[in-house]
Amino acid sequence: MTDETTPREPGRARALLSTADFKLLRRALESHAKATEDREELARINALHHRLGTYS
Repeated sequence: MTDETTPREPGRARALLSTADFKLLRRALESHAKATEDREELARINALHHRLGTYS
């Protein structure tokens, strides 16, 4: 029997994105990077593209 006042153990964390999602996001960023002329935005896009690559 469990006591309702006893805190429960946290459940197992579930992945938010799949490997396929990361690949799709990287392709979308590549496409957007080709279309932008803003150097600052391009730098942010490149950094995010690189970070996403570490997960796929």
